[in-house]
Amino acid sequence: MLGVALVVPAAAAAWWFRRCLMPGVVVLLAGVLAGSLAAGRRAAVFEVPVPAGRAVFAGRVVEDPEPGAFGTSLVVRPTHLLVDGEWAAWRGPSLLVSAGGTDVAAGDRVLVEGTVRSDPGMRRTGPVAAIVAAEEVTLLGRAEDPLFAVGNALRRRVLDGVAAYEGRPASALLSGFLIGDVRDLPPRDEEALRRSGLSHYVAVSGSNVALFLAAWWLASGPLGWDPRRRALLGLLGLAIFLVVTRWEPSVVRAAAMAALVLGGRLAGVPVDGWTALGGAVMGLVLVSGNIIADVGFQLSVAATAGVLAGAGLWRERRPRWVWTALGATVSAQAAVALLLLAHFGSVPLFAPLTNLVAAPLVAGSTALGGVGVITGLKFVTGLGLLAADGVLAVARFGRSLPQLGWAGVLSTGGLIAVAQRPRLRPLAVLVGTIWVLSLVLPPAPPGGPEATFLDVGQGDAMLLRGPSGEVVLVDGGPDAGVLADALERRGIRHIDLLVISHLHADHCCGLIGLTEIVLVERVWYADDIGESSCFDAALDELARSGAVVERPAPGWTARLGVFDLRVLGPLRRYDSPNDRSIVVLVSAGGGTLLLSGDIEAIAQRELGPLLCDVLKVPHQGAATSDLGWLAATAPEVAVVSVGPNDYGHPDPEVIEALRTAGAEVRRTDEEGDIVIRLDEY
Repeated sequence: MLGVALVVPAAAAAWWFRRCLMPGVVVLLAGVLAGSLAAGRRAAVFEVPVPAGRAVFAGRVVEDPEPGAFGTSLVVRPTHLLVDGEWAAWRGPSLLVSAGGTDVAAGDRVLVEGTVRSDPGMRRTGPVAAIVAAEEVTLLGRAEDPLFAVGNALRRRVLDGVAAYEGRPASALLSGFLIGDVRDLPPRDEEALRRSGLSHYVAVSGSNVALFLAAWWLASGPLGWDPRRRALLGLLGLAIFLVVTRWEPSVVRAAAMAALVLGGRLAGVPVDGWTALGGAVMGLVLVSGNIIADVGFQLSVAATAGVLAGAGLWRERRPRWVWTALGATVSAQAAVALLLLAHFGSVPLFAPLTNLVAAPLVAGSTALGGVGVITGLKFVTGLGLLAADGVLAVARFGRSLPQLGWAGVLSTGGLIAVAQRPRLRPLAVLVGTIWVLSLVLPPAPPGGPEATFLDVGQGDAMLLRGPSGEVVLVDGGPDAGVLADALERRGIRHIDLLVISHLHADHCCGLIGLTEIVLVERVWYADDIGESSCFDAALDELARSGAVVERPAPGWTARLGVFDLRVLGPLRRYDSPNDRSIVVLVSAGGGTLLLSGDIEAIAQRELGPLLCDVLKVPHQGAATSDLGWLAATAPEVAVVSVGPNDYGHPDPEVIEALRTAGAEVRRTDEEGDIVIRLDEY
């Protein structure tokens, strides 16, 4: 429903700006018809019987293998089923096949052996009727369809071309520009693109379609000299490009608009931008109603409407190309603002400026990189990669710029509205300048020793900040993007000491890429090297960045500004990684804070009662703690760092034991970030 509420108005802008009522009626009727057709297709698929238990079938791949939480999976549409040793034609519904390491692509013919379990669901390519736990997936033959054969060959050429630069983020970004494949782009850079307002460049769209068509027509030579032949070639090229990019929703929207324009040329009927947008959206919704729920499609439609609406803004100003581009980006950003807030919770304030800088770099990278990987000219590919490096530099700089929430967007809209009145314009400029400066300038350090338990979901991350700017980070939670946001909101650019309590993902995976946004001077880590990919990767990055990396023993101390830190555990090498957590007692301003990692009952009993004012409750409040130890530790405040989970954390008996002992129990899943001043105890 949210997709309908947000995308239909953007599509309906086509008839609003044309001041015509009939297209609006068509939009509504198309929406109703599309919903009915989609429901009918879904019901028809789910009603088709599928064989239960073990089965062997042949079919065509309709969706490339994709990694997921439970391994690699692909969608196959069956054509034949093995029954009693004989092959029988079977036009069964699409099936989701779970199989690892399969080198197949959309359009290829495969043989699948596995166990079928009825589990209807939806994929991007449509409904699937069952899941197949595959024992073996055998390639029978590459795609025979000419479109898939050519499209897959071009796609493989691009992937092989960028694979030569594997490990370089710019190569993954170039793959995104060319075919929308950003699987190898580091999560930190993916987040930077989003926060800087540049992620639409890797959701292959209108500009990519235009560049591809230009190259396609250039390659076609004399065949494309005649306008009608050029239009026909263009339609063929669009079909191939859809296969190359795996019909991403944003590409489908752009290709549908281009097809309407080219079709209009064939028929001798001019088609303008608004007509193309409205016709493309209505047609796509009619053919595939579920596309309207796709976030990429929603953003693509809204941004295109914004670009069309803002094309004439400031065009009388000079230099014209700068003001035209700025007008288009400002208008596009305004058009997608509500969608960004609804889906991601924030809007990049300076996205128009980052787009203005990045746009020519993206165009250069796409053009040069495309020519380089297709022709095999490494020098040209290198130039494309340099331009992609420039885009990443813009994104990494832009990620730290202010983000607007609902209040910020409404305030911006209000200031713009006030600025339309000449007499109030100076006031609006003054207020806007002060407001932007308040967002850009880093916040001042706290007035005293402050402990902030960050809301990172189901995991742990805690910040210590002092009045002189000293910073200690203990763990990083499970998500690097969430941690980066938390640090950037507080203007943190350096960390005096990072403590990695133990190897589990909910404490250390968020630290991957940390050195790209902050300077870490010193690291304390648990003795668990070689047992966790996140743990090892984070330590390797930190060591390569120049941080002093140490494994502390009980009795170690550190003085950082107002904070005194003393290591209490682990006392020995325990069997459980949780019991091997580094335990630290922090003293500052007369108060004490016990950072307990995830220690369980065995380590707790050996440490004995540890009196403190504030306790970080071990292991998200799990039932692995000794209730007597919790009560004897007797904190005034007990903080549970926890998020939505299926583990039953925090355990009710743990909470009750703490409250019975007189502790005030606070939870990040209920309060968000929890800030405590240690000099108040």
